[in-house]
Amino acid sequence: MRLLLDTHTLIWIIFEPNSSSERVTSLFVDREHEIFLSIVSIWEMQIKLQLGKLNFDLPLSELIESQRQVNDLQLLSILTEHIYALEMLPNHHRPFDRLLIAQAIVEQMPLH
Repeated sequence: MRLLLDTHTLIWIIFEPNSSSERVTSLFVDREHEIFLSIVSIWEMQIKLQLGKLNFDLPLSELIESQRQVNDLQLLSILTEHIYALEMLPNHHRPFDRLLIAQAIVEQMPLH
């Protein structure tokens, strides 16, 4: 199964494993699943780092690369189809979440 990780889910799995559900954590470590992280999430984390809302012990680029290596995390680019799918969604004050939802719909991947 192909799965799309929500930004906060990735943060919880890495830094606060007790905050994520046991089911999500097991999906993440199960090698039968293809786990995707959207470029949207990397963008969101970078903005939050710059605003002081997040703090990691290593640069974001190293964090993402280590997760790609250790957990076979795959990156999902932003495509025009994802942008066009936004018109199906109601307005929302969290633009990153809207785009992640649009990507999940277009790519037919559950968002966790």
